[in-house]
Amino acid sequence: MKKTLFVLLMASTTAMAQNKPPVNFTQDQDHQNMMDQLGIKALRPGPSGDEKAPNHANYDVALANPYPNLPDLLTLKNGKKVTTADQWWKLRRPEVKEDLEREVYGRLPKNIPSVKWTVKLTDNEVFNNVPVIARQIVGHVDNSSYPEINVDIDATVVLPKNVKGPVPVLIMFTQSRLPAPSSPTAAENEKINAALKKMLTNIDPSLQAVWDAHPAYLPFAAPAGGGFFGPRAAPKPPTPDIPGVIGVNNDPGSAEQLVAAGWGYVALNLGSIQADNGAGLTRGIIGLVNKGQPRKPDDWGALRAWAWGAARVLDYLETEPMVDAKHVGVEGVSRYGKAALVSLAFEDRFAMALVGSSGEGGAKLNRRNWGEAVESLTGGEYYWMAGNFMKYGASEAKFGPKTANDLPVDSHDLIALCAPRLAFISYGVPEKGDAKWLDHQGSYMATVAAGTVYKLVGAKDLGVSNDYNKEMMPPVNTPMLNGELAWRQHDQGHQDQANMKWFIKWVDEKIGYNPVPVEGANGGRRRGR
Repeated sequence: MKKTLFVLLMASTTAMAQNKPPVNFTQDQDHQNMMDQLGIKALRPGPSGDEKAPNHANYDVALANPYPNLPDLLTLKNGKKVTTADQWWKLRRPEVKEDLEREVYGRLPKNIPSVKWTVKLTDNEVFNNVPVIARQIVGHVDNSSYPEINVDIDATVVLPKNVKGPVPVLIMFTQSRLPAPSSPTAAENEKINAALKKMLTNIDPSLQAVWDAHPAYLPFAAPAGGGFFGPRAAPKPPTPDIPGVIGVNNDPGSAEQLVAAGWGYVALNLGSIQADNGAGLTRGIIGLVNKGQPRKPDDWGALRAWAWGAARVLDYLETEPMVDAKHVGVEGVSRYGKAALVSLAFEDRFAMALVGSSGEGGAKLNRRNWGEAVESLTGGEYYWMAGNFMKYGASEAKFGPKTANDLPVDSHDLIALCAPRLAFISYGVPEKGDAKWLDHQGSYMATVAAGTVYKLVGAKDLGVSNDYNKEMMPPVNTPMLNGELAWRQHDQGHQDQANMKWFIKWVDEKIGYNPVPVEGANGGRRRGR
């Protein structure tokens, strides 16, 4: 017995000695550390979003395409052409994935700990007149190898009760909240107040005189109603889309639209997986795997870590009988739109994605000189990407200067990895706040170029030519939804809820989803077919 205790004590002591405290870098220190690892002495500054600044971003069409030729999706590294779907899957797709992992988004480590899901709370709610069951779930990442860092994935699962399951589900990258927490009934509230008055009177008998003087007073008032983002007025019905007219939509929130359509959704807090800053790279899931030490150049960045976390939520959904686990998708806007596209590209179990206003690092072509640029990320949000991505913003380095044109891949490659699954690329308009910075045309070009792979593997693309230097964006509010690859630029700002109804209708038709209402279910019913 003594010998066993001694062995356990020694093992524990050895493990503690091996586990150094996490490195506490600032973002600037972490950035410099990666530059030192790569041998970069100087980076080109990124363009300014202020159009009056001397180094303002380019918005001159004549200067937008300094590198007009993209890496050919259907040419192997040995120069041979890819002409069959089998060649794509076995030969070319692995090459594209390897380049994207090594040079752009980073590799998943081989030793990522397992995740154990627990249900923190289950609540029966009525959300926007639809009865739902809402669960707050927590995914604890096994940190036994490095207890100094704790990672608990925070998510809320909301499933409709008024349609017969299983239902498709969209994982939305947003705050994890219950949509409409249930409240006590009037009778239950009366019981609570009676018990509370009795308890308070026992503590202070003089309070009985207060109750007698104010018999209608309730210490505990019934809570006011609220919604997904707090108290709200009843949503106005959406107005029809009028092509070419700005500002006609008045859409309910995305969560409301999903449950009204018989879908479920997950609100996933990406910050519970990995912080959205460079100082957090020695914490979160990246820091846990690296035992608190800085990244290596091909280690994963935050976008890939967030995508990994979304895949772990899918693991949980596969255990939920009410969920159609074969039809689970991801959704996000801006940086979370980038994460949605990366999630679909690298996790084959995801069936669909709504990619909102994703810009640089997402659907925007890196080679385009319009708005945000590669240099915007190599000197700014570098932590979204692999360290190696910084090489392409280098002006002085041991390997010489590099530009976006030296990248072996571009965003059309990322979109192509999604084929033949459902990818909806969504943007708004600059007039409403979806800034020119995002390069809507450059994202359209990438989507057009990715269509060659969609067609090769037996799916449909946007239905235009794949000449990305020729094709121009269609007018605002024009739906291009006939294929498995879709595009629509709505007439609103930096959001995608204006495209949510189009996304739902498109997916429903593609997967043949036509939910059957549960007879007698309380709350509103699904829209008619």
